[in-house]
Amino acid sequence: MRVRLYQPSDDPEWRRMRTALWPDQTAADMAAWRSRADAATLVAEREPAGLCGFAEVGARAFADGCDSSPVAYLEGWWVDPDRRGQGVGAALVRAVETWARQRGYRELGSDALLDNLVSQRAHLRLGFSEVERAVRYRKAL
Repeated sequence: MRVRLYQPSDDPEWRRMRTALWPDQTAADMAAWRSRADAATLVAEREPAGLCGFAEVGARAFADGCDSSPVAYLEGWWVDPDRRGQGVGAALVRAVETWARQRGYRELGSDALLDNLVSQRAHLRLGFSEVERAVRYRKAL
């Protein structure tokens, strides 16, 4: 399994996986991500062909629990279910870390939903430290 930067020919597979992670996204959301100059998409190749995972990393002005600014942020991370637990996710995060270090970032922020225990455990196994928990609210006006 090889991890590399996204190429335009990866678009159908990237869209498939991105939609699996974020079912409510739109074509405009995907186009907005692809247009960001401060971000990258890394993909994991599936043998013998196709992709089996991706990670998206970008810059944020700040991230909860981080001291530096700007900070690299793991915006999204997906591995196909049949490849989970085989090191694909870890390889993607290592590639994200390399991308961030090469650009001078000193910290990598990320998040997981409160009920996504699988993601929380994966983050901890890869060296992330939990910095806080939050419940967010919304009120229509």
